[in-house]
Amino acid sequence: QVQLVESGGGLVQPGGSLRLSCAASGVIFSIYDMGWYRQAPGKQRDVVAGISSGGTTYYVDSVKGRFTISRNNAKNTVYLQMNSLKPEDTAVYYCKTNIGRRDYWGQGTQVTVSS
Repeated sequence: QVQLVESGGGLVQPGGSLRLSCAASGVIFSIYDMGWYRQAPGKQRDVVAGISSGGTTYYVDSVKGRFTISRNNAKNTVYLQMNSLKPEDTAVYYCKTNIGRRDYWGQGTQVTVSS
């Protein structure tokens, strides 16, 4: 049974940093691509960043230069380091993987950027 569990969210002031973690279980983590998504109130869930099984990364334009996605296959964990946070980054952040054409999502972690 595939499980993804996010952690690391919280309240941070503009310009601050947070590191999100997503721990996977029930899956051979190293062979699958992973992604981080976010959903702000009243908006659709959108991709933020992705990392392939080989380590190739992707970022949406709005977070390039501020966010870094990485993975530790020994720990079955993917990370999202978020720097220079802005109020518009406020959202619930989810990690996702796709296995056998089925999407698996975590429960999400709230990130609030506010002074």
